Amino acid sequence: MEQQEYAVGATRVAVGRPDGRTGGAGRGAADAVLAVREAGSPRGSSPGSSTDLSSGASPDALPASEPDFDPADADALPEPAPEGGADGPQAVGEVLSPDPGLLRLAHWFAAATPGTADDLCTASFGLYPARHLGSPAEPADPGISWWHGPTAHGATVPRAREARTDGGLRRARRDEAALPVVRSGAKPGRPGRHRKPERLRAPAGATAGSQDRSDAELPDAERRIAARLLLAHPLVTASGPHADGFPLIRRHRDWLIERFDTLLGYRLVVGPWHARLCKAGLGPGAARRLEHPATGAPFTPAGYAQLALALALLVDAPRQLRYGRLLDAMRAAAPELAAAPADLALALAALASWQVLGELPSDPADSAFVLTVDRELARAVPAGPPALADDAADLIRRAAEAEPATAVRRLLAETPAVLAADLPEDRRSWLQEHRLSGPAALADFLGLETELRAEGVALLDPAAELTDLALPGTGTLAQAALLLVERLVEEVRPLPGETAEGDVPIADALIDGVLGDITDEYGLPTHYLADRTALRRDALDLLHRLGLITPTPRTTWLLRPPAARYAPAPDLHPTPGTGRHSRPATPPPAAARAEQRA
Repeated sequence: MEQQEYAVGATRVAVGRPDGRTGGAGRGAADAVLAVREAGSPRGSSPGSSTDLSSGASPDALPASEPDFDPADADALPEPAPEGGADGPQAVGEVLSPDPGLLRLAHWFAAATPGTADDLCTASFGLYPARHLGSPAEPADPGISWWHGPTAHGATVPRAREARTDGGLRRARRDEAALPVVRSGAKPGRPGRHRKPERLRAPAGATAGSQDRSDAELPDAERRIAARLLLAHPLVTASGPHADGFPLIRRHRDWLIERFDTLLGYRLVVGPWHARLCKAGLGPGAARRLEHPATGAPFTPAGYAQLALALALLVDAPRQLRYGRLLDAMRAAAPELAAAPADLALALAALASWQVLGELPSDPADSAFVLTVDRELARAVPAGPPALADDAADLIRRAAEAEPATAVRRLLAETPAVLAADLPEDRRSWLQEHRLSGPAALADFLGLETELRAEGVALLDPAAELTDLALPGTGTLAQAALLLVERLVEEVRPLPGETAEGDVPIADALIDGVLGDITDEYGLPTHYLADRTALRRDALDLLHRLGLITPTPRTTWLLRPPAARYAPAPDLHPTPGTGRHSRPATPPPAAARAEQRA
């Protein structure tokens, strides 16, 4: 472990696997080193002791043999009394000292482009949720292409302002009897099959053997619930919105720690007050970002910079801290990072949602408002700040490093679909060699369903619980995006018999024409009717984040094979669209024309 002299004011704590493998921001990040300024002693630690922020560990972490913790007993535990007034021991004229690693990260955020800032946040914090598609299609040969395989298409009920004619786009002219049956993840009147089972009293006449089997199956169900909760919410607290699942995590922490480490190379730290799953980065272009917890507004690079800057001060802040003093300390630590009030509001809202900060002032100008700081949670947020990385790009690369098996399993567990064409040679070879066993182990661990196709693998969640984005989904934007992708697939996908070579380019005119037809046929909110550009931007952004389309410098967008899951079955003899925004039919290829003449 590399150490930096206390005269410099920092202690570096390395994070790595015992076997020396690399693995991003989890247990395999041998190079992910934190610089932590020990300005004060955390609760329960001695002065000068180091704290591993990347793991979320704290001196309060309990050994695995400790009995289960009941959050109801939280009030019985003593809280440290603040010293020296509202600002604690540092109130007597002492300046808050920023953590140098997080301060460096704040400057990287400020200099990054929006996409790079998102990737940097994923690499340094690892607080993103898993993202999976739902609505499984009918079983099919694993060698068939997504373009030509069975679909999970479900007819969308239009909110038309006028009745549709017999013309319209091809989706409206499909034979209803030819559509595949969509299997649901839950039956009417019953909870989803992935939901927590209830411990029911044995009915009269039940045999002891049947009751024993039910009790034996309960731990497996609880473990799966706990694993899904952690993958969806990597920071779970005993008093937060997911507190009901926290006792399950504590009860099965040994098993969860071993499984996450073995399958994904993630480090799980479970203390008396919180559980932190330290996820790795996903590399460049992962399309993950932080959003305002209430409004959904995406973080800007300046917002990320304010978040890292605030954390740099809060990891060693007193428990009670005046709001004005925090702002003064942020300006003093990095005057060049002064940001707009909206960016600061983004950062503070995220910290409050993670319970690093308690209640926020209703008036941003109320500098006398006293913040409640949870220093333990502040130290749990970073997963891989840049003590050794050369720059932002180097940190993003280091956080995503892992051996092929671990790297592919991470993509399967975190992303909607894994396409072999997107993987480097060593990872592609592993996926081809373990095409059945690799996804099956994760599917069993997380309660997902495997969909194998010629282009790659997708782990599906029919219950739509293990994802932050859902398609099909509720709301105007999700419905518009679903209509857009299914009609784009109908227009440009390779038909059976044609060579399917991965992604297919989409022309700008086609996107605009389809969106125009959708707007004509379906009732949309006023702001989308008045601003077609906003509808286009938001719908394409949603499809991009779901991995169904991808941007490219040469053409505007590329349609990806998994997008065909949401379109009807292919039509061998399509009829051109007749909507007033549709383009004229393109002439058939030469081979088709020759066949027609014959």
